[in-house]
Order: sequence, then C-alpha cells, then structure tokens
Amino acid sequence: MPDNFLYYGDNLDILRRYVKDDSVDLVYLDPPFNSNATYNVLFAEQDGTRAAAQIKAFEDTWQWDQSASEAYMAVIESGHRRVADAMIAFRTFLGDTDMLAYLAMMAPRLIELWRVLRPTGSIYLHCDVTASHYLKMLMDAVFGPENFRSDIVWQRTVSHGNAARSFPDVTDILLYYSKSDQFHYEMQYLPYSEEYLATKYRHVDSKGRQYRLDNLRNPGVRPNLTYDYKGFKPHPNGWAISLERMKELDAGGRLEFPKKPDGRIQLRRYLDEMPGVPVSNMWTDIRPINSMAQERLGYPTQKPEALLERILKTSSQQGDLVLDPFCGCGTAIATSQRLNRNWIGIDITHLAIGLIKHRLKTAFADVNVPLEYKVIGEPTTMDDARILATDEPFQFQAWALGLVGARTASSAKKGADKGIDGRLYFHDDDSGKTKQIIFQVKAGGNVTAAHVRDLRGVIEREKAAIGVLIVLDKISSPMKAEAASADFYDAPGWGKFPRLQVVSVGELLKGATIKYPPTRANVTLKKAGKAAVETDTGRLF
Repeated sequence: MPDNFLYYGDNLDILRRYVKDDSVDLVYLDPPFNSNATYNVLFAEQDGTRAAAQIKAFEDTWQWDQSASEAYMAVIESGHRRVADAMIAFRTFLGDTDMLAYLAMMAPRLIELWRVLRPTGSIYLHCDVTASHYLKMLMDAVFGPENFRSDIVWQRTVSHGNAARSFPDVTDILLYYSKSDQFHYEMQYLPYSEEYLATKYRHVDSKGRQYRLDNLRNPGVRPNLTYDYKGFKPHPNGWAISLERMKELDAGGRLEFPKKPDGRIQLRRYLDEMPGVPVSNMWTDIRPINSMAQERLGYPTQKPEALLERILKTSSQQGDLVLDPFCGCGTAIATSQRLNRNWIGIDITHLAIGLIKHRLKTAFADVNVPLEYKVIGEPTTMDDARILATDEPFQFQAWALGLVGARTASSAKKGADKGIDGRLYFHDDDSGKTKQIIFQVKAGGNVTAAHVRDLRGVIEREKAAIGVLIVLDKISSPMKAEAASADFYDAPGWGKFPRLQVVSVGELLKGATIKYPPTRANVTLKKAGKAAVETDTGRLF
C-alpha cells in the first residue's frame, strides 16, 4: 500500500475525511489569491447572496458570496474561541468584502491543518504582502502567537517598474509556525562569498587546507582559566578553554603560536569543517522559475524546487509525511519524492492533478524503485466520467487531457485557441525544433466523422505533427475511416505515427495511449555515430 496520496477535491473535505490527527510532519501551502486585484475590489462591500461562479483553473476562488457567508458563520459557531474572536474583529474592520471571504475560507482549513500536524510538526504558509498581515493574525489565533517562528521574506524577482507611484513589489512572505515548542529544525547554510574567503581564510597549512585564525580570549573574567601555556600568557580575562582542551588542540595541530614572545596563541578554524553562512529569514539566493528553466511547467504560480527543498530540509527528515493542501502543479510533491519524504497532495482541479501525475512520471521514470502513490477522487469508471462531463465540462476536459499527459490550451487572447482544447509538445530529432500534438475533447455523445474532419483542418492550420480527438463514448466506423485518411507523421528515426487519432475515454481508462515519438526525457536519439543526447524536452511547457 503506498504511503503517498494525491486527492482530487475540496481540501477542507479531504482533510476532514482522510487525514488523521497528529499524522503530518510538515505542511506547505500556497493558497490562491488575486494579488493583482486593486484594493477597491478586495475591500469593496459585497452582496452576501451573490452566487459563487464556477471554478475555473488558475482563477482565484475567494469571493464574498453566500458560501463565504456560510463559511464565516460556521467558523464563529465552531467553538474555536480565539479564531471566532479574530473573525469577528476582521468583519468589524473589513466588512463583507472579498478579503473577508478569503479569511473565512482559510480559517477552517488552518484549523484542520493544526489538527493533522504532529506536536513536532511545522507549517509554512506562502502568501504575498496583500494579505500576509491578516493571515499572520489568523495564524496566531489558530497556532498561538507563542508558536510563531519566523516571517520569511523571499525575493521572487528583481526590481521592475510595475508601480508608477510605489516601490516595485518583488517579494513573497512565508509565515512559519510550529505546533509546539518541540518542533524539528535543522539549520541550513549558504556557501561563503569569494570576498569573505579571500579576507578571512587567508592561511593555508602544509596539507593545503585553508583556515582562519580565531582568538582564545574568554569573553568574561575567568581566574580559573588563567594559566601560562608553553611560555605564552593568556589575556587578562583568561583563556576560553581549559588546560586539558588546550593540550588536545595542540596535539591535533589546531593552535597557531605567535612569533613574538608577548603574542597570544590563536585557534585554527579550517574551512572544510565550517558549514557556511546560516540561512536567515531573508531569502535572496533562490531564483524564480524563468522561461528557460528545465523545471518550468507553464503553471502561473509555480514555485522553484529549490524553495521547497530548503523548507523540507529545515523542517522534516527522510520518511516524514509532507502535506500540500493546494498542491497546484506539484512542486512540494515532486520535491518530497526526490528527498525521500512521504507526501499528500490535494487540489480541486483535474488540470492540476493531471499535471502532477505527468510531472511525477517524467521526473522519476528512470528511478529503479517504482513510484507508488494512490489517486483518490478521480473518475475510474465510465459512469464516473459521464457524471463529471455533465456536471463540470471544464473539469472533464482537463481530466481527459490529463489521461494522455496533455495540458489545457490557454492564450492571453480570447478565442486564439479556437478548435484546440489541449496541447502536448515533443522533440523527435536533434534539430531543436519543437513539434506539437493538438487535442480536442468532446464531452457529448453526438460526435460524428465531421468532427474528425474539422480537426484535420485545425492540424493543417496549426502545422501540427499530430492531432487527437478524445471522445466520451464509442468511436464509429466513419470516424475511424476519416482519421485513417489523414495519412501519417514520419518521425526521423522513430517510424510513422497516425497523423489523426481518435480515442475514447473508455479506451484510455483501460490503458490505451496515443501514438507519438518517445519523449526525449527518457530516451536517447537513435543516430549512428552520434553521442548520446538526453534532454528534458519531453516535459510540458
């Protein structure tokens, strides 16, 4: 039975139903929030009876509507006195605004996260300056101000001119709390700068080891540590160490004796024994995901794995359980897997779940030990798929694309992806040219050969290598014939692949796959006399 779980659904419901008390060692969460909205929007009074809009991928979901009003009342009536007092104060100050809705939705989730944390556990809440001060007060109410550990500032980008009459916004905030004073913590270190090494570690011993000199003066007056050693006198305060320890250091070649008789003995501190500069609460050394980064997935709020690696190494150990209740594209999940932590990921969109599955498959395909995890909440039967297609067509589309490792098509210009529901990119030769597969997903039952013919036109318009039509139900003979008439895509060194493919959800659930050249993430180019080349270009962009 795998110890790793990926849940599709509302994290509040998942936490209450599936995650046990005192079972999680570390929580990282980066809840969605519209930091780009103006304060006029975030703090405007709203009508509490407004219906909640349908959830779309990447859209912020916090609005003051009927569900937010009900969530607020549930928190007040929950019996958690400190949280209730905080929420009442927030409403008095903020009124019925979208900001209050955000806090009303976060409060019960933070209460559940406190419940599932072990006494030795920690939580890092990732946010920006728009709401960090309110969230800190809410975290104080849930975890207790005595368990606040640090306010970490991450410089996520360089200075830019995004505000005409304000300082450019270049930082995020991580609110770091523990459940108790028994929390696990391992100090992390940064390498010394070249300037520091040049000025401090200027000495080299006979074995080529760099070292610096440190005095052995006691900071206070210690008569019991005032003794001569090999004719050298101590500082008036006395030595910092006992005579026995002085002899041990001398025997180990750790003492630097002065050339003048009135000089004082110093201690050698070797560079190869020093861990580095302790990491502070100002993180400026971790760069954001740029357009050329190998780990980039095209997810708007994707965080770099280096950020999660620092958090995991600080507040967890191998074998610990890490939870991300807003797991998005799965950076916390992938990093936990790489660092040998167990994990639980939760997200409310099939787009995110599909992306995480693809990311795990791509990143850990070459690992000798099979990657084991269980997905809970996804459709596993045709009946489940039909219900999803009827109730949430957008989620059905994202889920169906996830079955083949594709991404939902998106564009800044509305209508720019007309006729395209998803895309998948690949590289099948050493030219560096990116090839694409385009997808259409049909959730309804009335799909005919005409739809296949239309997709063929989109393939030609987009100059795509392959086009795939995913249908909910059976594929008719005319549809198959129309697809077959589109001929083949000839992949150099890999053979021919049907240029137009039609596959049903039922076939995909039974293990069918689309046909296209192997991704370069896990294979080597078959080219005689050419050195082996491996890249990560099989990933999604």
